[in-house]
Amino acid sequence: MNILDAKHIFSYRKFWAQRFGTAKELPMSRQEMDELGWDSCDVILVTGDAYVDHPSFGMAVIGRVLEAQGFRVGIISQPDWKSADDFKALGQPNLFFGVTGGNMDSMVNRYTSDKKIRSNDAYTANGDGGKRPDRAVNVYSHRCREAYKEVPIIIGGIEASLRRIAHYDYWSDKVRKSVLLDSKADLLVYGNAERQIVEIAHRLASNESINDLKGIRGTVHFVKQVPSDWVIKDSSDIDKPGLVIKPKNPYQMEEETVCASKAEEGQKPAAVESSKISNKQRQKTIIRLPDYDTVKDDPVQYAHASRVMHGETNPGNARPLLQKHLQRLLWINPPPIPLTTSEMDGVFDLEYSRLPHTHYGKANIPAFEMIQHSVNIMRGCFGGCSFCSITEHEGRIIQSRSEDSIIKEIEAIRDISPTFTGNISDLGGPTANMYRLACKDEKIEEACRKPSCVFPGICENLDTNHTPLIKLYRRARALKGIKKIFIASGLRYDLAVKSPEYVKELVSHHVGGYLKIAPEHTEDRPLSKMMKPGMGTYDAFKKMFEKYSKEAGKEQYLIPYFIAAHPGTEDTDMLNLALWLKKNGFRADQVQAFLPSPMSIASAMYYSGKDTLHKVTRRGDSDVSIPKGIKQRRLHKAFLRYHDPKNWALLREALKNMGRANLIGNGKHQLIPNWSPKEGAASGDPKKGKGKTFRTQRTENNNRRAPHKKKNHRVR
Repeated sequence: MNILDAKHIFSYRKFWAQRFGTAKELPMSRQEMDELGWDSCDVILVTGDAYVDHPSFGMAVIGRVLEAQGFRVGIISQPDWKSADDFKALGQPNLFFGVTGGNMDSMVNRYTSDKKIRSNDAYTANGDGGKRPDRAVNVYSHRCREAYKEVPIIIGGIEASLRRIAHYDYWSDKVRKSVLLDSKADLLVYGNAERQIVEIAHRLASNESINDLKGIRGTVHFVKQVPSDWVIKDSSDIDKPGLVIKPKNPYQMEEETVCASKAEEGQKPAAVESSKISNKQRQKTIIRLPDYDTVKDDPVQYAHASRVMHGETNPGNARPLLQKHLQRLLWINPPPIPLTTSEMDGVFDLEYSRLPHTHYGKANIPAFEMIQHSVNIMRGCFGGCSFCSITEHEGRIIQSRSEDSIIKEIEAIRDISPTFTGNISDLGGPTANMYRLACKDEKIEEACRKPSCVFPGICENLDTNHTPLIKLYRRARALKGIKKIFIASGLRYDLAVKSPEYVKELVSHHVGGYLKIAPEHTEDRPLSKMMKPGMGTYDAFKKMFEKYSKEAGKEQYLIPYFIAAHPGTEDTDMLNLALWLKKNGFRADQVQAFLPSPMSIASAMYYSGKDTLHKVTRRGDSDVSIPKGIKQRRLHKAFLRYHDPKNWALLREALKNMGRANLIGNGKHQLIPNWSPKEGAASGDPKKGKGKTFRTQRTENNNRRAPHKKKNHRVR
């Protein structure tokens, strides 16, 4: 991965339409186009979100980046998908339609982890639900094709990104084809798409055909056949599914051991990759995954494909992937080269209005209300949590903005926002404290295939110096007119404890009474499948948090998040978590049940029943417990809300079946009482408890394009 080899996204010669200048807001109607002097749009972006011209909204970012290249960009927001009429509203685009479901996967946006329809949508005016279809990328693409048959269609955003290969779909409970096939689009861009979309737009503007755009990093397309100068390497050569390796016989020759194990499986010995393929050939090697027809019917092969795919996500060493879908060959190019700090600054320094489009009038858009006074300082996450979608979308390489660019945005909020009262609601990103953290050696980083830099422990090659972030905090809060800067993004506390100075800075100046962190569980069994640190690290951070809060003369609390029903979790694990919650005086107001988002490691576990963090086999040694049944999932959630009388009957039955009836009673060390409230009685613990009740409002599985921007959590 050589960033110098990637063309700077703002170095292209601008398209001739730059003469029209910068629009106050990108047009959503023909009338607005006329006012701008446009006879047509070069690019039309279709989105499932309300259009908010703010850098936390994907369509605004892509639209403004393309505008900065000189293209005329129109927005079709939340169109009526029952006909093609709304898709013709801006006329025919000269170059392409860009289609996204929005900042969240449309299925995650509409359905809970229990597959119940949500009543609202934070990305819609007034929070109204039902303004986007299920599988919005597919539906919108079909309507674009119906509107203008010959116009290229390019799909992107979180929904397309996480469905770029054959993937397990929780809502239909089956493996679905790549969204590129189902949507009938021409090209898919995945990840943060600025680099890809700029190249695509300029090449199409130079009269290249959409079919000529092959091999662009961060894109997926179909090929008729693999070019003759490429080497095809089967994924089974990298990670053989189904092979059980017996303990080595110390008296047996190495060659005999290999041949014996292969013979047992009825397979020929695989070639050794490093000795058979030269460095030059590696650059022209494509990894062939099991085809769609295989993985849709064989969970072990699906788990194997997932393991191989996740091993090819480092831009420094990733190779293209090939997967046959029916009679078509899907070609997945390596991830895009991360943006440089200069490019990141350029993206965030564009002329966003930072407001919803005037089309919405005074309507409230909940997602905008949460992030309007927040600042995104970086992208990416190297945590590798198995249930999270951020890494699959944004990658593990941290892309940071410069301090000057961040300060400039804070000043813009202060000077421009009509509702600003002096408080910045967040200064963060996918993870609050990964700003400017990276591998100490670029060569090591380029060669690494580890899924996480911090699990099972923090890598010795990771630079955990928080000094740049501390410096940023101090400069930001010293700005005139800034009263308080909160840190609301999720904190990686195992990194934070490596820098006591950072924890002191955070606790003393940037916590609004409560700080959210995510242990996710207390037990090693589920934590090992989540790729999260043990509770010893939590305890160490808690000790530092309380120490520095006391020194600052502040009464502050940690608000921990936990997940129920995650792969690898057994009933006893949830019981132990409930006992920990009671011991520490926590009462969760709302709880999070695991939702298998497309393409995540944990989703592969959920579907296959295999621990995909290790070699998968057809025998039981790689099996992992999966809480799938409705009753078991309900029970696991009930353990998190042990204090709610509505759950007592279910918990009482479970405790008896588990042989833990001793936890039923009114004693201090018992979990639930042996009585139930009278019908019609108020919900809640009838005793005046001493516990802290906390509200958790996390978006399920981090499945959204923009980083988390939340209000501070309230303890009631």
